[in-house]
Amino acid sequence: MSEDIQRKLQTELDGFKNNQKELQKAIATRQQLDGQLNENEIVKKELDLLPADGKVYKSVGPVLIKTDLVEAKQNVGKRMDFINKEVKRVDEQIISLEKRQDSHRETLQKLQHQFEQAQVKAAIHA
Repeated sequence: MSEDIQRKLQTELDGFKNNQKELQKAIATRQQLDGQLNENEIVKKELDLLPADGKVYKSVGPVLIKTDLVEAKQNVGKRMDFINKEVKRVDEQIISLEKRQDSHRETLQKLQHQFEQAQVKAAIHA
């Protein structure tokens, strides 16, 4: 009986650790997206400061290519929309992983309690 509980406990612990790794990866992704969003917000503010006839250059590899101001603003806006959608998706993933983490934690506590009870019973009957 004790070995069965111990096996379940180990399986649950492995699931908990895997979930924890996924959660850490999702949080790192979220932080990276925040950085990208901040960079794009700064670019947008800078583009908004330019006069209508202002010159904008886009870096393509080692070359700077002249770009239309309106097009540059649209590209930055589209990029920010995409990043915001990714942020939402990752936030939902983080919430889901945190709920799963809580579930693993509860199950681990129950199994730990059952394991301790089984050990006490085994000690009494020994």
